[in-house]
Amino acid sequence: MKRSEINTIMRESLEFLGGMKFLLPPFATWTPADWRRKGPECREIVDQQLGWDITDFGSGDFARVGLFLFTIRNGTLASLADPLGKVYAEKIMIVRENQLTPTHFHHQKMEDIINRGGGNLVIRVWNATATDQLADTPVTLSMDGVSVTVAAGGTITLPPGESVCLPQRNYHRFWGEEGKGTVLVGEVSRVNDDRVDNHFFDPVGRFPDIDEDVEPLYLLYNDYARYYRPKAAK
Repeated sequence: MKRSEINTIMRESLEFLGGMKFLLPPFATWTPADWRRKGPECREIVDQQLGWDITDFGSGDFARVGLFLFTIRNGTLASLADPLGKVYAEKIMIVRENQLTPTHFHHQKMEDIINRGGGNLVIRVWNATATDQLADTPVTLSMDGVSVTVAAGGTITLPPGESVCLPQRNYHRFWGEEGKGTVLVGEVSRVNDDRVDNHFFDPVGRFPDIDEDVEPLYLLYNDYARYYRPKAAK
């Protein structure tokens, strides 16, 4: 992806979020220059992978195969072993009409996917076999506390206000329903680490290779290492 395209997506996302009355935390609009001045007090943002995450999954066509995410809060995998650790995460996502997130599951993360407003979110689901194939067995999920069963490869549709709980090793892919508008999607889950916890059925590029044709507007969370270098405490 070109950095200029990522910058445009950021601007469009902030406009959409503002229209939906969903505000991001202050660090969302820290510039690269701001990050160069930050000290160790911001270490949690970096270590827990908070912030912007924009990907085309290596497709080269974000509008067709891509996703906007912003991680608002998160723990670390190490915190799962700590009785007092932060074991939860929260993201906000924007899913456009017919914009596909490819088929995948998570090894340890259970997640609630919530339609926070806008159009309808369509999710296609399968169980995973022991060898990580698509099972042909029915899929039973909890939708707002109600148990629902669909055939393997069947879909569920979430209009605004509705949600579904996706357990570990549940294959899913999703997109915005055509003709219904862009969808604001919330995610509440166990600790999330996208570097190690995603299994895609078909190989994809989870994080885009970036053509730095312009300066970043704001930083993706995997940009932090280039700009955030706090001085050691004296």
